[in-house]
Amino acid sequence: MITYDTPAAHDADALDTMARDAWVRTFGHGYSDADRDAYVGYAYGPTGQLRAHLTDPATSWQVARDGDEIIGYAKLVPPWLDQAGPGDLQLAQIYVAHGWHGRGIAKALMDWSIATARARNAPALLLTVFEENARAIRFYAKYGFVHIGDYAFPVGKKIDRDLIMKLDL
Repeated sequence: MITYDTPAAHDADALDTMARDAWVRTFGHGYSDADRDAYVGYAYGPTGQLRAHLTDPATSWQVARDGDEIIGYAKLVPPWLDQAGPGDLQLAQIYVAHGWHGRGIAKALMDWSIATARARNAPALLLTVFEENARAIRFYAKYGFVHIGDYAFPVGKKIDRDLIMKLDL
């Protein structure tokens, strides 16, 4: 049975491992070893951004679990995009582990993200998505997110084009 809750500090290793694996499986093939390793070193591991956000009180989390195994998560952060307005929130990541797609986990995590933003009276929820991630773009569009701009996303020395999408709440 899949359950949902807020992760704690003791979840750091499992959350980090799941997130790193999801990123590498989804995106890793598109980069040189050096660029992929540079991004993975920045985002994951003992000094990575994910762990820093796990202990940041300004970041809100929801994880999906199958028993003790973390199989997905959503992370809301104060917006850093120039397109954000006062009080907006940003969905920094929504990841589902390999083998768990198509089981309603992303939907449950997105529903939590939107409900959390509304409960905080956020006027809008923003996110970025890699322009080549058609599946994710379709998923966000089903919720009413619209493309409002572009963001240069660095992966090592390579710069990707991410779409900035916004949902007015």
